[in-house]
Amino acid sequence: GLMNSLPILILSASGVPVYARPGDAACDLRSSHDAVIEPQQRVTVSTGISIAIPDGYVGLVHSRSGLAANHGIMVLNSPGTIDAGYRGEIRVTLLNTDTSKAFEIKSGDRIAQLLFQKVEKASFIEVDVLPGSDRGENGFGSSGVK
Repeated sequence: GLMNSLPILILSASGVPVYARPGDAACDLRSSHDAVIEPQQRVTVSTGISIAIPDGYVGLVHSRSGLAANHGIMVLNSPGTIDAGYRGEIRVTLLNTDTSKAFEIKSGDRIAQLLFQKVEKASFIEVDVLPGSDRGENGFGSSGVK
């Protein structure tokens, strides 16, 4: 239910995003127009909605797993970040990773998913030495592939 939901103000010409199933973490974002993404090209797709996210929260735009698995369509800067202060239209840059097949989008198609999360602000404290850890200073990929 909506008892514990985060209230989001929205301007939309085409309805509001919906959660496909109970328990879903993210709601669907839909295209507001037709588009074709040629193989290995990117297209920025409009959703026709603008939202006001409360301070202390962020909207994260993720790829839809079905589009990624079945068609190679992904959100290019995944996850895209919608800051609380942003009031413009939500637009999603999609990349077609397929090497030979174009991907067709119709107005109203689900193109991405939007997840809201609480945000912690960091206060940076400059030091001369960081405290130790089990990992130490071993770098990226140091835990291996097994």
